[in-house]
Amino acid sequence: MSFDYDLFVIGGGSGGVRAARVAAAEGAKVALAEEDRYGGTCVIRGCVPKKLMVFASEYSGMVEDAQSYGWDIQPGAFNWDAFKGKLHAELDRLEGIYRNILKNNGVESFDQRAKLADAHTVELADGTKKTAKHILIATGGRPVWPDLPGAELGISSNEIFHLEKLPESILIVGGGYIASEFAGIMNGLGVKTTQYYRGAQILRGFDDEARGLVSEEMCQRGVDVKLGTNVLEMRKEGDKIWVKATNGDEQLFDKVMFATGRSPNSDNLGLEALGIELGRKGEILVDDYSQTKVPSVYAIGDVTDRVNLTPVAIREGMAFVETVFKGNPTKPDHELIPTAIFTQPEMGTIGLSEEDAREQEPIEVYATSFKPMQQAFAGRSERVLMKLIVSQATRKVLGCHIVAPGAGEMIQLAGIAVKMGATKEDFDRTVAVHPTMSEELVTMKAPVRTG
Repeated sequence: MSFDYDLFVIGGGSGGVRAARVAAAEGAKVALAEEDRYGGTCVIRGCVPKKLMVFASEYSGMVEDAQSYGWDIQPGAFNWDAFKGKLHAELDRLEGIYRNILKNNGVESFDQRAKLADAHTVELADGTKKTAKHILIATGGRPVWPDLPGAELGISSNEIFHLEKLPESILIVGGGYIASEFAGIMNGLGVKTTQYYRGAQILRGFDDEARGLVSEEMCQRGVDVKLGTNVLEMRKEGDKIWVKATNGDEQLFDKVMFATGRSPNSDNLGLEALGIELGRKGEILVDDYSQTKVPSVYAIGDVTDRVNLTPVAIREGMAFVETVFKGNPTKPDHELIPTAIFTQPEMGTIGLSEEDAREQEPIEVYATSFKPMQQAFAGRSERVLMKLIVSQATRKVLGCHIVAPGAGEMIQLAGIAVKMGATKEDFDRTVAVHPTMSEELVTMKAPVRTG
């Protein structure tokens, strides 16, 4: 049977675009449909604009530090309009790059929603049907909205980049990395910031000591973190939003942002009718090769809810092309993925937390927390953390956790060593780079805890 395309990709985010481009470079005839903007969550309403906002928010503290170092400079006001204009121009530029990548590689693109009509047919929003030998679903995820009275008054991480003006006060609901990152951003931009999280500590799933330090430092910097607290109801009161919390607090905020999880974009794609299985959260269930129960249909990225990170979606897209178009069956590797959380302070992590490692085997914990030279000289009391989790039996470093300025940059490099299976002795044999914060990773001699 002849098909219109060898591959039809639904979704123009990082994973879908990479798979389309690489498959086309292999000589496949490829089409891609995207109903919104090209670049997906990461480029348009995620990591890229967020990191630019992190940069913007960090300058407020730099002025004070510069004064401590002898610079005669005065803090000015932050101009949201000027920043927002540049931010959106940059996102437009990046979207243009994504569109050109497809065009230059001969991928035909459709700027509309697509769904599956059968195992080899895609139906576009205008009713056009296209056939393909293989279909790849890369539709990503979206923020989840809580079910409570007045929830519609809030915004999500999608809308935070489009605020008309900076609010004077904001409540951020949630304790994951998105909530915690935006709490730091808003606080740094001069917004009075409150964060509610229903759990006992923010950043669940990460190393306890590391997330404890992040939380403590956020409070020191002026974020009002209220743990064990959730929103009961909200209503409009004049220009503000009245919020009642589970702890009995009643407060007015200019904005309320929900960052209470994300769910896969698998609705109304025609999946169930084809016998493609979905999980409890609506995620598309796939095997190790990203293949669904329907052999011609694959899925990658956040819509599969495996590891929801942009570079992972890209890796899954590459592994899909290797498997399907290069005849080289390849499983995406989801083990030991280094991660950065752009909270303030920043956190970098790879491998097991102390808690998870201890459940698995006897370990040694090497950790040091100190005031870094740059900030200490400026009179700030911020602390950083360097931490290694080591297997007693194999001496392998099972986990590395860093809370410090530039932790994301450090963990990329430490991640190579951990991924290679480096031992504590490999770290010890490496000469320290002095004076740096990261030298502590190779100079810690005695464990602080064993167990």
